[in-house]
Amino acid sequence: MNRYMLALIVLAGLWQLASAQSDTSAYQKKKLQVEEVNLLFSFYQQDGDNSAVTGGIGSEQLTDAASVIKVKLSKEDRQNRAHEFNVDLGIDYYTSASSDKIDPATISSASSADTRVYPTLSWLMTDEQKRYRIGASTSFSHEYDYNSFGLGFNIAKFSADHNRELGLNLQAYFDQWQVIYPIEVRRRYQTENILGLTGSGRNSFSASLVYSQVINRRLQVALMADGVYQQGLLSTPFNRVYFEGQEQAEVEKLPDSRWKLPLGIRANYFLSDFLVARAYYRYYVDQWGIKAHTASLELPVKINSFFSVYPFYRYYTQTQADYFAPYGAHQLTDTYYTSDYDISAFNSHFYGAGLRYGPPNGIFDVKAGAASYGLKMIEFRYGHYERSTQLQSDIFSIQLKFGRN
Repeated sequence: MNRYMLALIVLAGLWQLASAQSDTSAYQKKKLQVEEVNLLFSFYQQDGDNSAVTGGIGSEQLTDAASVIKVKLSKEDRQNRAHEFNVDLGIDYYTSASSDKIDPATISSASSADTRVYPTLSWLMTDEQKRYRIGASTSFSHEYDYNSFGLGFNIAKFSADHNRELGLNLQAYFDQWQVIYPIEVRRRYQTENILGLTGSGRNSFSASLVYSQVINRRLQVALMADGVYQQGLLSTPFNRVYFEGQEQAEVEKLPDSRWKLPLGIRANYFLSDFLVARAYYRYYVDQWGIKAHTASLELPVKINSFFSVYPFYRYYTQTQADYFAPYGAHQLTDTYYTSDYDISAFNSHFYGAGLRYGPPNGIFDVKAGAASYGLKMIEFRYGHYERSTQLQSDIFSIQLKFGRN
């Protein structure tokens, strides 16, 4: 079935669930109404000297300006079940110095400067009487050389007091690439099909299981287990690789399948009425030989009833993938090869802070009939990232939340 037709069927089903009405006169129709609108803006910049496009050396300079609008709507059905609909639209504009090197003479790369558009539609239904939650989503992402279509399904069962919950989340993404080779090998690779490409698709499937438990008044814990499987074009054909003793570039080649297994635990501990410790740990292993550990800590401090600050820190370390080697270190006998430092051995630090301001009655208030709406919360966040491969980046973001007061 055509994936776009499938998306339409999913959306039609969601709308049918939202608009289904009882034949009995006892049911009072409840209108779909806007609960809140979130506006997010961020600016990201990075620099480094290990670009995969030029074989593991060269500038990794990149900037990305992103804007996202999230609209949440809600209504109740005749069985008093709560339905939540989310409509998201994201637009990114980014520039990449390394991607210009695909064809330095013309700047003809797919990502030297591009705009990515990514809408998402989702539905979530909560039945408090039967104590379960179910939802579905569909998403799409488009940029110059890449399109991605996604489908999601989630279900959760919770206790009457909401102290325990078990949830399952399923996701599937179907991606299509426009295969672009570096300029100096383009004719040879396209003519001879050296990589053996029979298509430019990639499919990703994931299943996430989450169990959360309120231990006591101060401690809440969640256990997470994910399984991810990818199949298709997993290499990036415009990434160059240089072999020992050879000046001529080849193109990155990686296996066409990969599984990933992350396992994590999250804990929130209420130290006082004004301070919460949010800790997280994750272990990761995959089919390509990478093993990784992530540990993070966030300490939200409540200055008063409407203003809080939250410093955060995350440490990450990983081993090298089986197929990685730096510039000029690959052997001609290698079956698979890449010089992408994202799958090299490294450790990283990410730290920063956020400020959140949200008065109980909102920042300003506008009457709309019987209801009132306004700006309920404004949040600023800054983070700095450092990697042992010398890559550094900064991200600034702001979020505005509008809703009913």
